[in-house]
Amino acid sequence: MTQTSQPGHTLFRPGPRSLNWLIPLGMGTLGWALYMRYMMVEPALVRLACDAGLQSAGCYARSAVLVLMEWSIFGMIALAAAVVHLIAPSLAAFAVALVFSACALVFHNEIAGALAVMLLILSFARSGPATA
Repeated sequence: MTQTSQPGHTLFRPGPRSLNWLIPLGMGTLGWALYMRYMMVEPALVRLACDAGLQSAGCYARSAVLVLMEWSIFGMIALAAAVVHLIAPSLAAFAVALVFSACALVFHNEIAGALAVMLLILSFARSGPATA
């Protein structure tokens, strides 16, 4: 559904087909981030096992998340994608910003993640291509 803000301009609104992909993508990312934080990053038993040299996919994923979390990569990518989406609205930029915003909010990059979410919400008032 598109609405007009000015004659000849349509507001950015993801269509039903797009939402069928965006909603599970956002919820799946949020679920993965919560799992990683509360089952892999924070428990002391997992930390001790991984620090002792356990060679598992979980330990590799844990170390990757810790490095990305330490350098605030989740928040920076979310913020960059949200700014790109605000300037030139596209479904791909919206999806990237949505995914990395969810990760940023869970992995202690709250300021950049919240700012990215705010820009995503603000982007609904900007003109953009109508998607269906």
